[in-house]
Amino acid sequence: MVYIPKQYRMNHDEAVQIMKSNSFALLITVNEHRPLATHTPLEIREDEGKIYATGHIAYGNMQKKTLDNNNDVLLIFQGPHAYISSSWYQGEEVPTWDYLAVHAYGTARIIFGDELKSSLDTMLKHYESHREDGRTWDTFDPELLKREMKGIVGFEIEITSIQGAAKMSQNRNETDYKSIVAELEKSHKQEEVQVAQWMREQRKELFK
Repeated sequence: MVYIPKQYRMNHDEAVQIMKSNSFALLITVNEHRPLATHTPLEIREDEGKIYATGHIAYGNMQKKTLDNNNDVLLIFQGPHAYISSSWYQGEEVPTWDYLAVHAYGTARIIFGDELKSSLDTMLKHYESHREDGRTWDTFDPELLKREMKGIVGFEIEITSIQGAAKMSQNRNETDYKSIVAELEKSHKQEEVQVAQWMREQRKELFK
């Protein structure tokens, strides 16, 4: 389990939203005491009070051997993060790092056939349907899809536990907090600006 001080713990809904909006996750399993990890895009869905993550990895990836009926799977979702300089504080302090992250634990099973096809169709719609001439499932040659599906292994993970961390300078006083936001908003890095946006949203009363 990940260590999260109480003041930085996300609530359940916030954590699920981070999973959905940062769905290129790290899939971690263990094979004979050796950790295995794959970076992979996932589809997150909620169904009758349960949360599922579906995805696929390459057929040649040996992690596939750990994904069937495995109840010790870990998914790590990384949200925006930023270095926080202590030069932005009023008083003498050390620098730190602000971040959003979610660790989701669950039970995995292999999916194939129509279930895998449905999973791939859903993922294509997610990333392609809003594009002009987007390549959804029905726009591909069926023979091409049939060949490509032989090169992957699909999986579904039923999420059983979620731990979300939002370490976003909640411990700073109002002056420091506003200074951090102002400095991050000067950045040309998208993630640093996103951290500032998140911080603004959490303490709107400081920015009226």
